[in-house]
Formats: sequence, C-alpha cells, structure tokens
Amino acid sequence: PLQSILCLLSDEAGAEVVPFEIEGIVATDQTFGHRFMAPDPIAVSNFDAYQNQLKRAYVMLDAAERRDMIWNEATTQAFALGLEVIEDSGLLAEVTGLVEWPVVLMGQIDPEFLDLPGEVLKTSMKEHQKFFSVLNPKTGKIERFITVANRETADQGQTILAGNQKVLSARLADAKFFWENDLRVAKGDGLSVWTEELSTVTFHNKLGSEQARIDRIAVLARYLAPVAAADADMAEQAARAAKADLSSEMVYEFPELQGVMGRYYATAAGLPASVAEACEAHYAPLGPSDQVPTAPVALAVALADKLDKLTGFWAINEKPTGSKDPFALRRAALGVIRLLLENRLSCGLMTVFAQGYDGADADDLLGFFHDRLKVYLRDQGIRHDVIDACTAMAGNDDLTLLSTRAAAVSDFIKTNDGENLLQAFKRANNILDQAEAKDGVEYSYGADVKYAEAEVERALFAALDAKAGTIEAAVLAEDFVAALSGMAELRKPLDDFFEAVQINDENAVIRRNRLNLLSRIRAICLSVADFTKVEG
Repeated sequence: PLQSILCLLSDEAGAEVVPFEIEGIVATDQTFGHRFMAPDPIAVSNFDAYQNQLKRAYVMLDAAERRDMIWNEATTQAFALGLEVIEDSGLLAEVTGLVEWPVVLMGQIDPEFLDLPGEVLKTSMKEHQKFFSVLNPKTGKIERFITVANRETADQGQTILAGNQKVLSARLADAKFFWENDLRVAKGDGLSVWTEELSTVTFHNKLGSEQARIDRIAVLARYLAPVAAADADMAEQAARAAKADLSSEMVYEFPELQGVMGRYYATAAGLPASVAEACEAHYAPLGPSDQVPTAPVALAVALADKLDKLTGFWAINEKPTGSKDPFALRRAALGVIRLLLENRLSCGLMTVFAQGYDGADADDLLGFFHDRLKVYLRDQGIRHDVIDACTAMAGNDDLTLLSTRAAAVSDFIKTNDGENLLQAFKRANNILDQAEAKDGVEYSYGADVKYAEAEVERALFAALDAKAGTIEAAVLAEDFVAALSGMAELRKPLDDFFEAVQINDENAVIRRNRLNLLSRIRAICLSVADFTKVEG
C-alpha cells in the first residue's frame, strides 16, 4: 500500500513541493529508508540528495546497480569455493526487484537431495524460493544455492540461511518423493500407463485428447522420418513416448520440466537413447535463440509435433489474428522453419499438410509459413521483394529451397552485374509487355539469328546459345549461385544490344525477331526468380 508521496519540482534556485493529495496522503519533501535498518523520515532537496540519502539509509535506488551487485557478489562467493553460479537472467531480474538492500548469502543443499536431477533442483529452488543454483564443475552437480536477503544482520545472515535451508529441504523432500514415484512407474511399464492416462486430458475441445494427438504425431513422425534421415520405427516409438511425462507427478508440479523429465523417464524405462533424446528435444526450438535439435529421430518428432498443431488449428479455423496468438502458432511455424533451414532439410510442405487434418486450407497455411519465413529472412538481411520474387516460383513449399534461392538472388542483385542485369531485364520485360498488349500476341518463341542485322545482335544470340544450357542445368540442380553467375555473363552483350539496336524496327520481321529474342532473355531470367517483383 502507498505509505507516502515525495514530489518535488526543482530548478537552479532550489526545489518546492508540488501540492496534491491522494486518499488522504499529502505530497511532501520527505521519504523513508529501509523499513528495518533506517525507518526514520528523510528530508530531500533534489534528486542527487534523494539517491545519496537513500543509500545511507540502506536503500539502493538504481535497479541496475542492485542487479550488478547481486551477480558480482554471488559469482565471487562461488568462485572462492571453486564453484559456478548457473546464469538465469529472468531470476536475476526478479530478485533485483524484490530487495532494496541486497545481501548475498550462500547456503548448502542437504546431501540426501544431491542425486536429484539438476533440472529438478534448479527449478524447485527457483520457483519456490527464488534461489540461484550453484554448480560444482568437478562433480557436475548442483551442491549449493545463493539467496539474496533484504537486510544485514548481526550474525551475518546465519539465521536467515538456517531458515532458508530448512524450508528448502521440505520442498526438495517433495521433489524427491515425486521423482522416486515417477521412476517406479517408468521402470515398471515403459511409460504406457502415463500415455493411456492422457486419453482423459483434452488438448482442445475441437481437436480431441492428448492421447489422440499423440497417435496423429506418431503417424506424421513416421511419414517425416525420411525427410530427417531417421529410422521410421524409431521415430514412431519416440513420438508415442514423447509426451508421456505430462502424466508424471514431477511435471504436474513443475510443468516447465516437460520433456526434460521425459528424457530421464524414457532412459529409466530402457528406451533407446535416440528416443529419450527426442522426448526432451521435440519441443524445441521454443524461441528465436533456442537451440535447434539435429538428431534425426528428434528432428522427425519435433517437426511432426509442430505440423500437427498447425494443421489442426487451421482445420478448425483458429488462426492468429493481429497480435493475438493464444495457441502460439507463429512460434510453431517459426520452429518448423528453423528445423528445416538450419538442418538443410528438403520437404514439400503441401504433401505434409495433406497427411494432417481434413479441412485445413493448405494454400492459406502455406501463405502463413511464407509470412513467417519473410520475417525470418528479413532478419538475415534479405529484402521482402526478393523473397516475394522467389516465393512466386515453383517448389515454394520447400522452405529450404526457397531460402537458398532467396539468398542467392539477394547476393546477386547487390553486385554491379546483378544490378545492371536486373535493369536490363526490366527494360526487356516492359518492352515486351507493351508490344504484346499492342499487338495482341505473345512473343514467346521463334527468334532466329538469320534475321539479326547488327553485330551486337548476333553477339547476343551467341551469348544466349552459350549460356542457356548451363543456366538451365544449374536451375535444375538447384544451384542458384551458378545459374545467376551464368546470367551475369549476359549483362555486357545485353547492354551492347540495347545501346546499339532499336527494337521496334520498321521492318515487321526484324521487329518480331527482336521481340522474340527479348522473350528468350525474359524466360532465362524468370527461370531463377520472378524478377518482376524485385524493386529498383
């Protein structure tokens, strides 16, 4: 509750109280220090005095100063014992906001809890006590904790530590109970009981239970196994085990440990290492900086998990709108994009969508992926118009192929040859569009060197004959860098042609031949990307 209001308006001549009142509390020139260590009122004349007097009264006003003090003291204490504080920026920010006068204390974890998984210790201490975990690098175990008190004490915090350690032991006793119970279940039936229990847990009222979703993911993981170079049986087994830990007592208590505990329980159940790994990794990536799984089985299940979610919500028309995305579908699509691109996987998404829910608008869902890809590639410096030019090409449901094409075109148009060839293409395309509109015919074939009058015209025919096959072969091989490199060699003969020759010659045969020649150039350029969509 609001206790007092300090409100001053200051200038070089001094400061005056801004007079106002809220709920009977009148603004003054006074504030208060630490409620236990310096509770008396403090008269303030300006901001510098406010900050300095508060510090003398055991209140560190600046949040950044508090944060740095906490982290520096914590790491120093740990380093003195050969230990390491596990970084947690979120927890550090939270603790910084909870204290006025931080006093960093290090405590010990009761030895009977040291065999708990490190993730369990860390999560329990963070969620329940706001403690930082301290790792012994020699043993690889979390053995101590850091707590931040809000006051200095005569016994240097020993009473505070004793109380904290007592409460922590009670919390960890609960965690140990959950862990041991879960292990008994995992070792007893290979997780099948937990999976069966998920038949009573609703994923979404229009999409059925978690068990039904697991069945769909298993089918999709088997289908996607060749894409990820995974064994199909192993991918299906991993998909059926991946969400079993949602029924465990530990994950019920700490939902953020889903997947992590799945790996432990799958290992305890004697499942293959690749299956256990997939139990944890299939949720990834959860954000733009999260690590992407690379193991084949984990990849297949991670893709299946996200693609099932997307096709399902598209089938029931529950799509993100504006800033609203309650089912994190944008994150799921970005996850699929990163899984495919960072592992260089070739996958036609339209055929995958067909394996999912009936009723999902595949074209609309692919458009959603293209929008997400545009954001992803834009962060890598690829312009939106370049991405549009590549999205317009065949095979645009293979996002890895699409991004490879976009990167090659982006690099190409930054070069002198690329920039000039783009301008020449646009000139040729405009001339053709105008001529075709005027004449009512399509100039798409029939250019013949025998009708060439100028030497530069014959040189362009020769250049096209020399490069067309190479460019076509490179496009078929999806080597867009080589294709664009071949196109770059057309730049000079094309420039010379435009400089020396008038397309709309009075002789109708020559004019038609030259228009057909431009059409050949347009076709070669458009075989790589739709350059009509590239600006400039």
